[in-house]
Amino acid sequence: MFKHILLPVDGSRTSLAAVSRAADLAKALGAKVTALYVIDPYPFTGVGAENPEGRVAYLSAANSEADYAMKTAQATLKAAGVDANCEVTESNTSWRGVLDAAKTVGADLIVMGSHGRRGLEKLVLGSVTQRVLGAVHIPVLVVRD
Repeated sequence: MFKHILLPVDGSRTSLAAVSRAADLAKALGAKVTALYVIDPYPFTGVGAENPEGRVAYLSAANSEADYAMKTAQATLKAAGVDANCEVTESNTSWRGVLDAAKTVGADLIVMGSHGRRGLEKLVLGSVTQRVLGAVHIPVLVVRD
């Protein structure tokens, strides 16, 4: 059925729930898993003058978060008996990074968490999952808390 699962993670509780679901699916189907963390190289470009020191500090923090999310996902997958590739990539939008990675790795299923934001929070923060759903041409399993 599914041979390669793309698993976008962000280190949140919701994304860790998606890791558990992906591990169960991968084990049952004998599928490969690629865990993915997308870093926006500098989300504040265009908001005032670019600050090189701020960019370095931001990228350092983003890479630390990515490292934590990848280690956590890898530990969960390994505990379930699933080997996974872990990738960190950069993209100006997380959802586009997910789409690009799905094509690159040849994924035939995406398993990802959704925070279920509503109202002003959704308007301000957006919905990566909703954008992926609107643009992707492969199945997506959305996991909620």
